[in-house]
Amino acid sequence: MASVQDIKRRLRSVRNTRKITKAMELVAGARLRRAEARITAMRPYADRMQELMVGTARAAGTTARLPLLEVREDPSSVAVLALTGDRGLAGPFNAQVLRHAFAVEREARAAGQDVRWLVVGKKGRSTLTFRRYDIDRAWAGFTDRPVYRNASEIAHRVIELFTEREADRVVMVYNHYISPLTQEVAAMEVLPIPRTALEEADQAPKTPHEIALEGDFIYEPDPEQILQRLLPAYVETAIYRALLESTASEHGARMTAMRNASNNAGELIDRLTLDMNRARQAEITQEILEVVAGADALTA
Repeated sequence: MASVQDIKRRLRSVRNTRKITKAMELVAGARLRRAEARITAMRPYADRMQELMVGTARAAGTTARLPLLEVREDPSSVAVLALTGDRGLAGPFNAQVLRHAFAVEREARAAGQDVRWLVVGKKGRSTLTFRRYDIDRAWAGFTDRPVYRNASEIAHRVIELFTEREADRVVMVYNHYISPLTQEVAAMEVLPIPRTALEEADQAPKTPHEIALEGDFIYEPDPEQILQRLLPAYVETAIYRALLESTASEHGARMTAMRNASNNAGELIDRLTLDMNRARQAEITQEILEVVAGADALTA
């Protein structure tokens, strides 16, 4: 059995660790609330972008000549964009994104396609580097609070890969935020832009504002040229929304992980306290036995 001093030392260490995990839980909770507010503020912009794209595509009539909508037969290469975090201590947040990204890679290679890697976050970059993968481009340092400029930089690169035919498809893997306790890994095909992106609004009940948008408009320049400018902005918006979802998921996962760590530390403190009391009682009993033995030796 460990001595009382050893157990006291370990108790002090666990208590200090619990203070850290409690503080990290509170910080993650505050950041999570801000991330949720940013997602809520982003939705009206994304919805309006969707309305503009649908209305312009309807007016254009044909979209066959738009390069970002080109679906290539027998694609030979795939670009995988993995959104991870810059820091750990977030439970399975980073690992599950990379695990899913590797599954996408295996499917692509099984189909005879080359894979290009693009990654956001230091954790994803370090994992791919450790596995000796060639990384086309890596971004880091903003996963705690991404801004639209970051999404624009990422979108510019993936559009460049697609239009120059260095990648026939671009798949983005990220954590979709549902609640602080639940985050699901999602794989979204960013390019080519799915045709359903130009049709989804037709399937939903129309608001009076959307009905008003269906009126007759005179487009200048042509609707096809306007749509050609809108499609890159749509890619930027999709990536920005995924970055916000990933940020909220990271803070939620870290808050949950730190809460579990604090609870485990509390249970460990209880066990160590019980062990310390037993060790102290054993020491006292041993001292009493030694005193009694010494007294017996004197009277003998």
